[in-house]
Amino acid sequence: MDEMDNRLIGALRRNGRASLSELAAELGVTRSTVRTRLDRLVAGGEIVGFTVVTRSDMRPDPVRGLMMVEIAGRGTEKIWRSLTRMPQVQMVHSTNGTWDLIAEISTATLEEFDQVLFAIRRLEGVTRSETSLLLSTRRSA
Repeated sequence: MDEMDNRLIGALRRNGRASLSELAAELGVTRSTVRTRLDRLVAGGEIVGFTVVTRSDMRPDPVRGLMMVEIAGRGTEKIWRSLTRMPQVQMVHSTNGTWDLIAEISTATLEEFDQVLFAIRRLEGVTRSETSLLLSTRRSA
């Protein structure tokens, strides 16, 4: 991949429905160049699919954060199940290093966010946690 391929992928990330003509104008190249590069990126496996982002995919809750969780012993599976049952927990990730799990949390208020953190910390087997609020999110270009 070269700079033009990266710019093409960036343009598609910003607007996956852009026409070849729109992409060509944005990148300053011909439509055939865009088509050739796009076909090559798909055939070569650099682009593995296209998707749609709907309104429901966007997080409506203004308070969001990541909670890193350390778990004693072999209780990871039990904690994982408990976290996935909480409606405010959007995703749970396993990880390596100091933390066993990372929970993505989304709530309407800071007070509700605090209540979720408190509930997670009270789960049997949770020995330690660290939480970071997400202040802003930018799409990669």
